[in-house]
Amino acid sequence: MNDQRQEVDLGFTQEVFPECHHVCLIFDNEEQRRKIVTQYLAAGLKRGDLVRYFADTTSPTEVRAWLAETGIELPKAEETGAFAIARAENAYCPSGQFVPPEVITSMEARYVMARQAGYHGSRTTGEMTWVFRDIPGSDRLLEYETRINLITETFPYIGMCQYDARLFDGATLFKVLQVHPYMVAQGQIVRNPFYVRPEEFLKDLASGQS
Repeated sequence: MNDQRQEVDLGFTQEVFPECHHVCLIFDNEEQRRKIVTQYLAAGLKRGDLVRYFADTTSPTEVRAWLAETGIELPKAEETGAFAIARAENAYCPSGQFVPPEVITSMEARYVMARQAGYHGSRTTGEMTWVFRDIPGSDRLLEYETRINLITETFPYIGMCQYDARLFDGATLFKVLQVHPYMVAQGQIVRNPFYVRPEEFLKDLASGQS
């Protein structure tokens, strides 16, 4: 895509950022997560993005209640297709297994579809606890997360990965941080000081160092 990148409002911070984000939200407090995610989704709908929520442990009813409190006309947004909630397992593993290149291809297709339909862009967030369901290929999570960073020059997108620090171990969370150029810290988005460039991370991953 050759669209000129725009600055976007992520909702939970007063700063604006270029339209191309791969954000990591590591949380241990449900109220904090709810506030950040709700504002992130609402900002996308107000901007005119195609917005998708990939839920695992949170029910669709809960997500809808979050957004309803912001004044978003959710029934209308869902009716037009501007907003939808899908099971994370179905979104990340549509074939019954997790194949990173296939998921990334679907992301690109979703963005193209969004722009052709008149949306400003595509904004998603997903609960990553689906990896605990022993789905074939789920051990390729870090490969997927870092490969997303290779396509940022191809098309702009906004994605937020949600990691529950009460469920993921510390070693995994540190690796997760390494593959996200941006992270949410104390309710604000910051450039991640632990970020490792994808080419380097994939090389280490292939050699068994990551």
